[in-house]
Amino acid sequence: MGTTPDPDVAAWYAALESRHLATLTVPEVRRALQSLSALYVERRGRLAEGRALDGAGKRAAFALHYAPLHFMIVREIVRALPPGPGPSRIVDLGCGTGAASAAWALATGGRPRVVGIDASGWAIAEAGWNLETLGIRATLRRGDLLDARLGDPTEGIVAAFTVNELPGEARERLLGKLLAAASHGSRVLVVEAIARRPVPWWPAWAAAFREAGGRDDLWRFPAALPERMRTLDRAAGLDHRELTARSLWLAAPGVR
Repeated sequence: MGTTPDPDVAAWYAALESRHLATLTVPEVRRALQSLSALYVERRGRLAEGRALDGAGKRAAFALHYAPLHFMIVREIVRALPPGPGPSRIVDLGCGTGAASAAWALATGGRPRVVGIDASGWAIAEAGWNLETLGIRATLRRGDLLDARLGDPTEGIVAAFTVNELPGEARERLLGKLLAAASHGSRVLVVEAIARRPVPWWPAWAAAFREAGGRDDLWRFPAALPERMRTLDRAAGLDHRELTARSLWLAAPGVR
């Protein structure tokens, strides 16, 4: 990805601006983004309590900053993985605003249907709007991601920026479900931030994916943020000149 924002991303972001700045000012969103970024960097344990989305300002900040950031990161990861036929549907576990599944769907070019599940009603509504705006068919529901039915060989499964927020027991159950789904032919993609603090569960997950024939990657891509997003990023004291993430990938050879 170059330094000029992708036209599709720019058009989507303009629509996001119209949606979320209709009732909030840019300074209000900037202050909310500062608070939200502190939750991500300093107090991640409070994310599981729903504190990331506990007000209109934080919701707008997430929608205008973290959602497109996650979209761009996941899209570049999918593009960088070995080429192959894409899935006919994408199951988005802890889908949030639908950014990860949208990125995968658009990166493969086949426009698969998205099936998303999240515990947040606001996130489900936002995901519906995002996916419709981006021209992606979707079925979304509020619920526990561990209840998702997995294991279809035509599906891709993505858990992006989700696993780290789960309690330990739920995380272990999810690992078992993902490995079982992959054994039935599902493609599995897990994406997380490259955190400043240790992520104790990652080495065990990475070892399990590698043992099953998968891969464990660290990624750095040049960032091309839309202008308003870049302005918010700087104003909130952030520095996303690069898109960085770590991922786990498990699929049959020649499948993407």
